[in-house]
Amino acid sequence: MKPIWIVDDDQSIRFVLEKALAREGLPSRSFASAREVLAALDDPADREPQAMVSDIRMPGGNGLDLLEKVKAALPGLPVIIMTAYSDLDSAVSAFQGGAFEYLPKPFDLNKAVELIRRAVEESRREEVAEQQALPATEMLGQAPAMQDVFRAIGRLSQSNVTVMITGESGSGKELVARALHKHSPRAGGPFIAINTAAIPKDLLESELFGHERGAFTGAQAMRRGRFEQADGGTLFLDEIGDMPADLQTRLLRVLSDGHFYRVGGHGAVKSNVRVIAATHQNLEQRVREGVFREDLFHRLNVIRLRLPALRERREDIAALTRHFLQQSAAQLGVEPKRISAAALQWLERFDFPGNVRQLENMCHWLTVMAPAQVIEPKDLPPEVRVDTSDVVPTNKPQVPVDKAKHAIDSGACELPETDLDCLPSTLTAGVIASLEGAPVTPWELGLDVEARALLAGQGGDVWDALTRRFESRLILAALAATRGRRVEAAQKLGIGRNTITRKIQELGLE
Repeated sequence: MKPIWIVDDDQSIRFVLEKALAREGLPSRSFASAREVLAALDDPADREPQAMVSDIRMPGGNGLDLLEKVKAALPGLPVIIMTAYSDLDSAVSAFQGGAFEYLPKPFDLNKAVELIRRAVEESRREEVAEQQALPATEMLGQAPAMQDVFRAIGRLSQSNVTVMITGESGSGKELVARALHKHSPRAGGPFIAINTAAIPKDLLESELFGHERGAFTGAQAMRRGRFEQADGGTLFLDEIGDMPADLQTRLLRVLSDGHFYRVGGHGAVKSNVRVIAATHQNLEQRVREGVFREDLFHRLNVIRLRLPALRERREDIAALTRHFLQQSAAQLGVEPKRISAAALQWLERFDFPGNVRQLENMCHWLTVMAPAQVIEPKDLPPEVRVDTSDVVPTNKPQVPVDKAKHAIDSGACELPETDLDCLPSTLTAGVIASLEGAPVTPWELGLDVEARALLAGQGGDVWDALTRRFESRLILAALAATRGRRVEAAQKLGIGRNTITRKIQELGLE
């Protein structure tokens, strides 16, 4: 975590805040003057702060002047201004200069730490939302369907027209949006992405349009929304089909004249933004159902780009797999793993319901879990190695289904985690479903295999062991799908924010 900068000429104030933050596990760095802060900002070897707490009156530099310079260098940095009660006029000036909050002196230490925590959370939320810390994944594809997408991006390169991107979840719609921005006249401006389905309805309006201080409970300071942040650039609205009806009306007005009001505000704000929308839903159907405004649909649907699912471009799987293995190895600081031709054949047969995102996550998993430098079919996840066609490719001798079932039921056949040799070559997911009396999906088959292996061996704590592994994989998959955003991951899983935080701690996933 980046440090919190403390700026005050009073050594006792610096000391008290340093110790309080250290007890909370928050790193800090202290400065006695504004000059020291500006010198640190100019030094490329210094780490940027996560948040800053600064006094107003200091020798050698005014805190408000420092605020102005710091906000010019780091616009998204939350700055808390410390002030004596007699300096409330200065506090007003601080808010006008973009301060996150002010802290009256003398202050309650616990309240000060809580305020700093809120500033840190705001800073992290901004970083994740704007996704400026992570480079965009390269777009790859030789399949004809992807070449059509690339040609369309090229034709739109000098246009500011609104674009609607459609395609299944995980197919790479945000990458297309980033490419449209990168190759447009707005490339020098910001690219801001927001998933409208991941934010609660009550908060989405504030996220899009910002709010004034005091507009609602908890609105301690004025906050710019995504439309203001994207001024001069591109705003990417993902999962637009899930936008609430009242916000659809507000969005239509912004697209019509470029003006909007912050929540609780009385003055119109002008924003020059190109909007790119995306959805995996059938918007025409949602219009017919009356849950999506027809006029907004036509306003967004000026140019439509359809992104193919990965199963429609299987010839790209090999190149994407090698790219993601290289990428994962670079992130982990390890030697890139190679994949054998036989393992690639299994991947190319797999339908990838989660599309490119699923393949990327699978390559991260293989980089960590595959035991050797060359990935073989036995190293692939169980859902890939279960063939749902009529015949499972194997050279093992055939075993009658009834004998196989008897072997499993009697415990004579022990099933290791990655070995299905004891099952007959004709035993598909559908046959197993008929044996057990209920439909069985590939992942359930893998669970069945693992459970039987554990039950045949250690026993005793099988329930706890498998439950922990199941919950761990589920939470990690959700975090991977949301790029580490816990609140969004909890929403996708249908659990509470506190629940996912507690589970992460219990399962040791920190």
